[in-house]
Amino acid sequence: MSTEAGAIQRDKAFSLADVPAWLWLGIGVYALMLIGGRALLNDSDTYWQIAVGQWILDHHALPRVDIYSFTKTGEPWTSSSWLSQVLYAVSYNLAGWTGPVVLAATSIAATFALFAHILGRRIPAVYAVAVAIAAMVLSMGHFLARPHVLVLPIMLAWAYGLMSASERGQAPSPWLLPLIALWANLHGGFVFGLVLVGAFALDALWNADRAQQRSLALRWALFGLGALAACCATPYGWGSILAARKILDLGELLHLIYEWMPADFSKFGTFEAAILTLIAGALYGGVKLTPPRIALVLGLLHMALSHVRNVEIFALLLPIVVLAPVASQFALRPAWPARIAAPAGVMAAVMVLLGGWTWLLAANTTFAPPESQSPSAAVDALKAHNPKRVLNDLPFGGYLIWRQIPVFVDGRAELYGEAFDMAYYRAMQLKDVNQFLDILKTWEVDAVLLTPHTPAVSLLDNISGWRRAYADENAVLHVRTPH
Repeated sequence: MSTEAGAIQRDKAFSLADVPAWLWLGIGVYALMLIGGRALLNDSDTYWQIAVGQWILDHHALPRVDIYSFTKTGEPWTSSSWLSQVLYAVSYNLAGWTGPVVLAATSIAATFALFAHILGRRIPAVYAVAVAIAAMVLSMGHFLARPHVLVLPIMLAWAYGLMSASERGQAPSPWLLPLIALWANLHGGFVFGLVLVGAFALDALWNADRAQQRSLALRWALFGLGALAACCATPYGWGSILAARKILDLGELLHLIYEWMPADFSKFGTFEAAILTLIAGALYGGVKLTPPRIALVLGLLHMALSHVRNVEIFALLLPIVVLAPVASQFALRPAWPARIAAPAGVMAAVMVLLGGWTWLLAANTTFAPPESQSPSAAVDALKAHNPKRVLNDLPFGGYLIWRQIPVFVDGRAELYGEAFDMAYYRAMQLKDVNQFLDILKTWEVDAVLLTPHTPAVSLLDNISGWRRAYADENAVLHVRTPH
């Protein structure tokens, strides 16, 4: 049999059993995310993210000032996630709420397929898949149809590219720079990508011979400057970096936003279990890391302990950081050193089947944000009163923007700032009743839309000049009465 005939015979004998484990994992994650697609919409910010994306599409421009609130209207505002917002808006226009769900699910699936593939280049497939599943379990709480999930595969590829260059004793390839440029247009977290450049540069210098350290440091420094320049390749230029920093300057306010809160160990949970398991495994196995890698591990742990939104970063990057040392120390063999993907025919068949299943599921499933963040009946009643200025609860900000009603506040904390949001919080919680009354007077509020459990509801029920106009299990509407 000729070589060509043998190749044809092998292709014919190829079966789905030969599809790499990392690809099956990606398919499984995609199916899981789609089946639980409603959970991906469990955040009111998704409303205004899509609204901003639609505004960009309609006006062929990017917002540079606030146009959604009456408290900060006209003030400078940078939409650091503009490209993600456009993608979500396009997906929504194509398929309704199914579009953002499929887009987010695809990105999450791609992230863990890539993650398992990276691990499988150094360790057995069963370990690679197990670690990927563990990382997914840790990250589940932050899987939402928002910009941050679209950059997860980019963050992973960026970190792996830096680590690989460090281990080769070389500077990263300039071909990596488009990755962080894309990251900078998708989400403001790209600043962390710049931090990783410095971290892996130190790792490369630590492992290099003394005679090579100077030239290596220069090459890494040049790459770092290139990465910094790439981060400015956005419609906002240098403003993207300045905008990304604003969220970290919110001080006390960060402790009131759930995803920016520190990790809570008052009850035993999966994150604590993961940390204890890692510590036990490292102590038992005697894992040894170089000082730069130890610093990276501690830095990732500190980030995850400081803000719960960073748990997914810890879960995805910690295995990457310790991968080479652990694989070498315990003589682990790679799962797939050469084969990266299944043949095109099988891949096409899998994609067609997956697409058909997606269509079938979407046709029989209604995806929509939860009613607790979508007070449609209350807003209908609100519009019937033709209010000019509405004091809204924070969870309703996104939906009001969606309904084209100027808001008092919404999820763009970097726009409103620490002082404004903290004063708002104290007022809504009646920690300062006079401050609440002052807000009503100063801003000439003529309608108030709050969740039923907000303390300010009871006050409005018992002061003159206000009456309850509508109430259900999701929202309570008060309107000002004529004098």
